[in-house]
Amino acid sequence: MLALVGQPGLAWRTGPALPVARLVIGRPAEEAAAVLPRIYNLCRGAQETAARLAFGLRLEDGTDDRLHAEILRDHVLMLCIRLPRHFGSSAMVLPQGWQADPSLLRAPLFGTVERLPRHLSELDSALAAGAGVMLLLRRVRDSFAPFEAATGVLPVPEGSEVFDRTAQENSVAGRWALHPLMREVERDFGRGPFWRLMGRVVELDALLAGVRLPFRVTPDGEAFVPAARGCYGVSARTEAGRVTAFERVTPTDHLLAEGGVLDRSLAALPGRKRGLAPLLLDILDPCVPVRLEEKTDA
Repeated sequence: MLALVGQPGLAWRTGPALPVARLVIGRPAEEAAAVLPRIYNLCRGAQETAARLAFGLRLEDGTDDRLHAEILRDHVLMLCIRLPRHFGSSAMVLPQGWQADPSLLRAPLFGTVERLPRHLSELDSALAAGAGVMLLLRRVRDSFAPFEAATGVLPVPEGSEVFDRTAQENSVAGRWALHPLMREVERDFGRGPFWRLMGRVVELDALLAGVRLPFRVTPDGEAFVPAARGCYGVSARTEAGRVTAFERVTPTDHLLAEGGVLDRSLAALPGRKRGLAPLLLDILDPCVPVRLEEKTDA
């Protein structure tokens, strides 16, 4: 798929989508639930959980713990390994054993900040000190002027609207949009890269404090499960133990929708800063390969 956007003269392209429904319809529900995380290796736990809920299968013991660990791990990889490379920094050194004991991450990631404050003014000193993820936040804040690469407000899907593949704010930042710190960042900077990255940091702070993100299923077989990019939705029906209908919607489906977050973010990126487009794309974090290209007249 090729999409054209406004300034800075960039287009983006993805490969063809996999026919996921054809891969699971007709299979026994247990088998279908096991197939999905093998096909899609990102957010494996979230996808399997959503499928099992939609198929009416029993969740394995410890599912909540595994989902919590998966989301926390993906945020850490993003904040400590992937994004620092855009600024010429090596990956952040993490303490041994952090996956077994995430509390070990608090000091290296947040320094002396025991919990994120609820107001931006109270965070300024930590951003200035630049310890751990605060350095990354400051660099992203300073790379984009207020409201550059900002999207404006899109609706946050909270139920069956997840299955509407239109432009929606199905993201981690959207999940925390009402947090006081997020509201102040939005007020001063817009829903741009700093706001989106702050959403990751706010959620990571909450996860380290023991907050668990809820998942649920409706009587109609619609499952909604949080993941490191937003919310997965799976809708399914089974008959005699076999899958007869299946639909899967990911945060990336909304991110890449026409007029969605990717289109709007690139359109609001000034042409003189097109060199920041790869950083912007990594902050948006689509779960499929997306290639940025110069626009052509053809």
